[in-house]
Amino acid sequence: MTPEAFLNSEEEQRIIAAIKQAENNTSGEIRVHLESKNKEKPSMQYVWEVFNKIGMTQTKAANGVLFYIDVKHRQLTIIADKGINEVVPSDFWKDVTKVVLNQFKNSSYADGLVEGILLVGEKLKTFFPHQTDDRNELPDEISKN
Repeated sequence: MTPEAFLNSEEEQRIIAAIKQAENNTSGEIRVHLESKNKEKPSMQYVWEVFNKIGMTQTKAANGVLFYIDVKHRQLTIIADKGINEVVPSDFWKDVTKVVLNQFKNSSYADGLVEGILLVGEKLKTFFPHQTDDRNELPDEISKN
């Protein structure tokens, strides 16, 4: 499956809108990356390479979150920069992953991502509340490879 077959343009716009909405609650930055070029399931090391490559480490508070989806192997990985990982509970990402995967089971990929993104925004506002001087540090568009 290609990234284009995974989400249509309307679904992509819903996800981008969810990112914008979630980022209204938090200074955290959220991105979604779709990938289909891997012959094998990507390793965690590879997902971190993508995290770095698409600029997720460029936030002032080290508070970027990446929803990485290998559409070919139907694999979801959610990772965050060190600023977030130092303060959130250890089961934080498991809860979000469970919410997203529950929708993915029904091929409701956009619904799962929207729900997960909004949940991240809600949860992060406790640790990284939105500030009046916040600026959007990373693009909200979905990256693809």
